Amino acid sequence: MATNTPPKPAKPVQPARPAEDDSGSVVLERVPKKVKPPQMYQVVMLNDDYTPMEFVVVVIQEFFNKDRETATQIMLKIHLDGKGVCGVYSRDVAATKVDQVMEAARHAGHPLQCVSEPVE
Repeated sequence: MATNTPPKPAKPVQPARPAEDDSGSVVLERVPKKVKPPQMYQVVMLNDDYTPMEFVVVVIQEFFNKDRETATQIMLKIHLDGKGVCGVYSRDVAATKVDQVMEAARHAGHPLQCVSEPVE
């Protein structure tokens, strides 16, 4: 059975001020610095005349988590424009994606090239 007890009164909020320690000296609080977000990098696949389009679509689906339709659109952009952006990531993630794509292409015997570039 629940009883209704009156809520405890809230402590009054006091403005922040430097605290004094036992020796009487003043200790200042650290003000947090504003940090800007990390530089982002885009993973760009480059066109070549030898890598099959279907392989490029599969790689985009597998390593960049795109559906088949989106992967096909990216592949066509790569084919028509000479290069296409597959995704934008932090520097380390972008480097890992490039390594994964290059390893898959090398393993399959294709000359597919992939690079990461800073987003401007």
